[in-house]
Amino acid sequence: MQRSRSGEYFAIIDGAKSGTVYSYCLKGKLGRQWLVDPYAKALTQHPEGSRLPAAVVTDDSFDWQDVKSPDLSRAEVVLYETHVKGFSNLHPDVPESLKGTYLGLCHPAMIAHFKKIGVNTLQLMPVTSSVDEPHLEDKKLTNYWGYNPLCWFAPDNRFAIHDAVTELKTLVRELHRNGLEVILDVVYNHTAEGGEGGPTFHFKALDPKFYLHSSKGHFENFTGCGNTVDLTHAPALMTVMDSLRYWVEEFHIDGFRFDLASALGRRGRHFDQKSGFFQAIYQDPVLRNVKLIAEPWDIGPDGYQVGHFPEGWMECNDKYRDTIRSFWHGAPHLMGEVATRVMGSRDILSAANWPEKMSVNYISYHDGFTLQDLVSYRKKHNNANAENNHDGHGDNRSNNHGEEGPTDDPAIIARREKEKRNFMATLLFSFGVPHLLATDSRSHTQQGNNNAYCQDNEISWTNWEPSPAKQAFEDWLSYVISLRQKWMLPMIDAFSGLARNDNRVAWHLPNGEVMSWQDWENLNHVALHLGIEDDGDELMMLINASDEDIEFVLPGEKRWVCLVDTDSSNTSEQAVSEMRYDVKCHSLAILRR
Repeated sequence: MQRSRSGEYFAIIDGAKSGTVYSYCLKGKLGRQWLVDPYAKALTQHPEGSRLPAAVVTDDSFDWQDVKSPDLSRAEVVLYETHVKGFSNLHPDVPESLKGTYLGLCHPAMIAHFKKIGVNTLQLMPVTSSVDEPHLEDKKLTNYWGYNPLCWFAPDNRFAIHDAVTELKTLVRELHRNGLEVILDVVYNHTAEGGEGGPTFHFKALDPKFYLHSSKGHFENFTGCGNTVDLTHAPALMTVMDSLRYWVEEFHIDGFRFDLASALGRRGRHFDQKSGFFQAIYQDPVLRNVKLIAEPWDIGPDGYQVGHFPEGWMECNDKYRDTIRSFWHGAPHLMGEVATRVMGSRDILSAANWPEKMSVNYISYHDGFTLQDLVSYRKKHNNANAENNHDGHGDNRSNNHGEEGPTDDPAIIARREKEKRNFMATLLFSFGVPHLLATDSRSHTQQGNNNAYCQDNEISWTNWEPSPAKQAFEDWLSYVISLRQKWMLPMIDAFSGLARNDNRVAWHLPNGEVMSWQDWENLNHVALHLGIEDDGDELMMLINASDEDIEFVLPGEKRWVCLVDTDSSNTSEQAVSEMRYDVKCHSLAILRR
């Protein structure tokens, strides 16, 4: 073993070629200890039966067949958060041998679904190698989500048939071929080694400074997973940057969603917008142009950083989620907050920086209720996780509309379906990047489980069984996504940067009068009028969250067309015959002139 000038140790092994299996062996006072190479690009079973996998030398060559990335602008992205196994595992048209795999997710039946829905960017939940936590093994459960990383370079074998590297590249190529970008959900804030008492896989033995420690030498646990990677430590920063470049250069990945991203910007105990990690990405010729999405918080001090990430970063916006959920489920005095969120949360993400820095708006994410459960349950039901229902968030801002869980009551079912349409229409006609949970397009229920991270079963796997209600919602959702791409994108472009000064935004009472400041506190029905310059497109969003039908006076003299009215699942435009429009209670209408 030799040491370079920069401090790395290395060895040259003659005859090592693609397929060669290797592992590190550390000899010390405690005897012989096997370690996995943290730079391993592929993993396999250890030949000596160790619980740790061994690394495999890989050949990076792959036939990309001249397929290029769609290279979408940030403004036109519609995110579709997808679990590789769970989304295809029960699909009736995916062959049994491909279900739940990389190749299954790019099967023609899945491609047809993505195209029908109209999404253009798959955000894949973690596909890098991970391991189950000991407490899950004791309960005979598994870390289905995969947020417990082992090696940041190696694709997870759980989703492969034979060769995870080649099969994941094939998935990316085929998605690109069909106009879909690929964003990886990556976990660089911690590793599966945990804290005190946790297992040793690599860094704990090779470089203990890889993790943040307190002044007393204890692991800083700003992630809730036992350790926090210290990116002020040069080898740690280098490893993360090498991993990111590897995914872009070798797998043609279009961007990343960073789990608990506040941890990556920490200098010790405090977040720094100018930290070394952000600066390294900004100057990196490979990474500075890919799409970057931050989950802008961790659980440590100074951890909530929504709106504070650097230029070029989009941010998951939980303020949007909480406001829109609360509003449509009847919370009072929210109209002003709703207006702020619909207009792109410009209180925290200035329109002057759009589209390079935008709010990622969402109603549901992998963690929390699915859309169907959001309108079907008041409380979480996580007993299957074997933690006495103590896990998972308690503040869900949900509503069962009269009965907890499944029901045969047609009135309750109709109200739930309308509420789903309210959420999605609001999301898709808000300024920002819309994020949809893929299972929501199929009205999937997790049976009230809002923390299904350990449920590798039908609770999490998307249910593809057909029903008229499911099909009607999927068709409606596809239609509204197409409306967003056709009519909302010009608005986002027009209101971005300096161009926004030439366009119009007006909030009106139903009678057509401009709202006063007092109205924002007292009303739950309002009209938003958007216009591009003097002769351009115009949109009206008529919002009625009250218990009564409201008639809205429409501005101007030219006729309007109703694009969508959430009171029904209609999927065609309807001409408005008069200069008034009646919006039913608990409904939303989008009009165009």
